[in-house]
Amino acid sequence: MSFRLHNTRHLLILGFLLITGFSFGQGAFGLDKNTQEKTALSASELNISPLIQGTLLLPESAEHPDLVLIIPGSGPTDRNGNQPMMSNNALKFLAQGLQEHGIASFRYDKRVIPLIRQGNFQEQDIAFNDFIDDARLVLNYFKKSSGFNKIYIAGHSQGSLVGMVAAQEGADGFISIAGAGQSIDHVVIDQLSLQLPTAVPGCAAAFKTLRETGRVDNFPQELSAIFRPSLQGFMYQWMSYDPAKILGSLTIPTMIINGSSDLQVSEQEALLLKKGAPMAEFKIILNMNHVLKIIDEKGLANGKSYNDPNMPIAQELIEHISDFVYKNSTKSP
Repeated sequence: MSFRLHNTRHLLILGFLLITGFSFGQGAFGLDKNTQEKTALSASELNISPLIQGTLLLPESAEHPDLVLIIPGSGPTDRNGNQPMMSNNALKFLAQGLQEHGIASFRYDKRVIPLIRQGNFQEQDIAFNDFIDDARLVLNYFKKSSGFNKIYIAGHSQGSLVGMVAAQEGADGFISIAGAGQSIDHVVIDQLSLQLPTAVPGCAAAFKTLRETGRVDNFPQELSAIFRPSLQGFMYQWMSYDPAKILGSLTIPTMIINGSSDLQVSEQEALLLKKGAPMAEFKIILNMNHVLKIIDEKGLANGKSYNDPNMPIAQELIEHISDFVYKNSTKSP
């Protein structure tokens, strides 16, 4: 989800793809004053595995609350929705908003973060399916708990695809937030057609070769951040998934949410998801951008919000998710 804010129109796509895109210093992912929970007594750190570390946030009064598992988007994204040099706290604010509505949540750092902290990160060793396996492990961990009523998955951006695949393991409902509706190669080509149309033919040919052989040596050099050798295995797995088909195959309640000011995942992607899953609830939030903030102004304000840790997220988003959970989680008397 990360991109260089000084060039938002031309390199949005790269941030949507990258596993990492920064140089990391020690403590780059430390929880600072902008990421601490307001309600520390109801927040607990939970390590489900050496590579799954997150925060369980409980409502203060509800017994056996419903639980939402929040899956982060692309890039080296932490449990709060932040990355090095980019702090917006979008996922932290989502968790806190759900808590205020009596809903528990668990959100966790992507596995690249503990690997970076440990000095063990090697990009070529990260597989897209690793993220799905982590989400499945989280879901199954909480399914074994007797402390919650129903368990939902909410996936943001790349986490939408990760979450909907994991939801097949027995989630009670799924929520796609700013998720793509087609395979990632088609997303990339569609974005390039708007941002760098001259690269489209070479990109399409490179993806075709990658899909057929699992490797590509000839690609436009301006897209080396997408097709670099250390990322090709990751991309090969990622592009094998068709989100619209997967969402349509789910037999649990589902909801699709997108924002009208999202520059990375357009409303058309949400419509493709809806076409694949006609029974899913569908919400477009006016002026919400990719990091879930309301942007009333056009231009630079959208990019600046990616690095504003104090700007709240759309209240309508919290209310839609809360209503969806309540509607599908009627508790037995």
